[in-house]
Amino acid sequence: MEIAADRKLFLGGRLKRLRRDLALTQTAMAADLGVSPSYLNHIERNQRPVSAQLLLRLAETYDVDLRTLGQTSGPATEAELAEAFADPLFQGLAVPRHEIVQLAEDQPAAADALLRLYRAFTDRRARDRAEADGAGGPGEGPADWVRDYVQGRRNHFPELDLLGEALAAALGEGSPGEPFETRAAARLQALHGLTVRTLPAEVMVEWTRRFDPHRKRLLLSDALAPSSRAFAVAYQLVVSEHEAEINGLVAAAAPPDEPTRRLLKVSLANTLAAAVLMPYSAFQAAAEASGYDLARLQARFGVSYEQAAHRLTTLSRPTARGVPFFLMRVDQAGNISKRFASGAFPFSRFGGACPRWRLHAAFRTPGRVVTQIVETPDGGRWFTLARTVDRQGQDAFGEGQDLAIGLGCELKHAHRLIYARGLDLAAPEVTPIGPACRLCHRHPCAERAAPPVDRPLAVDDWAKSVSPYPFATSQA
Repeated sequence: MEIAADRKLFLGGRLKRLRRDLALTQTAMAADLGVSPSYLNHIERNQRPVSAQLLLRLAETYDVDLRTLGQTSGPATEAELAEAFADPLFQGLAVPRHEIVQLAEDQPAAADALLRLYRAFTDRRARDRAEADGAGGPGEGPADWVRDYVQGRRNHFPELDLLGEALAAALGEGSPGEPFETRAAARLQALHGLTVRTLPAEVMVEWTRRFDPHRKRLLLSDALAPSSRAFAVAYQLVVSEHEAEINGLVAAAAPPDEPTRRLLKVSLANTLAAAVLMPYSAFQAAAEASGYDLARLQARFGVSYEQAAHRLTTLSRPTARGVPFFLMRVDQAGNISKRFASGAFPFSRFGGACPRWRLHAAFRTPGRVVTQIVETPDGGRWFTLARTVDRQGQDAFGEGQDLAIGLGCELKHAHRLIYARGLDLAAPEVTPIGPACRLCHRHPCAERAAPPVDRPLAVDDWAKSVSPYPFATSQA
């Protein structure tokens, strides 16, 4: 945390948000930190600065990353509030940025309440427009709830990472030289009586993977890439061995209804499957050693580009943090089907990504990584890379690649990436972008781009949209 020695830290809003996230009263947190409730109250109201001793107690008591408290930019809510206030609904108000920052930092509960109201308004507006066109509106569904819950956890589930590392170690004890798929399938057969069979695509017809609980077998299409087959076997293995733990996490999250519960279970099972394929400590160490070279990570762990990219957004273990990445996946029309982040997320919650971001240009160079440094209207600078993948999450090159993966981090972390080597990061070439297309009136792209939006999801697409990885199943 880079802080001038003579600078006083007034972190009332962030401390208040932390306390609210931990579901603590002022009295309870004051007792944990060894201070009086009145002193804590003064700090939360920015009437007293935070002392170094109190910062250390916060870190020790609540496992807080002090860098997140010392950042000069506000939380992700600041970008969401700026986007909401840019809606034509508020035309003429011209809410200045310093008031938005003050609302986000000093009144986090009020900021969240305003955003909740705005989300309800935009959902109602979308339904009204859809009804006027003779179609049903998307509304707030299980996918939205699960996506917000995962992002609320910063896409990090330490319980699942520990389970994944233990299971990966157990798989490696028997025959470490064999491929993961072979070892996992052997464990399924030995411990659970489940067989794994790969069948021709002509036999599977429209299925790429199917679990038959009656005959206790997992059927996979030979059209799947090896990385997708391995993930399918890993998913079946973690559901077979750790369903109780997954159910416990689902219960603790308290989903509002049964469809949301099922979808969250699928998402968490996918997260655990990835933790087995890419164990946290080994993956984080390999990422740092390689300069976050995705091609080397793919080869090292036998995974797809998208699987490796998404795993990079989960590296938030306090004792072994990775670069805090965000990820977005779009199709050629600009529809967004996936967005996750382990740190700040500069792009739209309510709309699409700016067309000046090279994520959209990646379709012109299939299979190649393109890099770009972008600047958002709030002055934040981000190093980004984008590459196409196909809908199955395989790594085929050429025709059929109709999705693009955008990965990025704050510019201050770019020196750790192999993709930034040779670039002048001190005085870089920067492209200004807007967090949402309807905000891009600030940039020339507004005249030539139609605003992309989050694609309305059918029921069968729920798991695919919130799954951290290309493989997802509704058989949970």
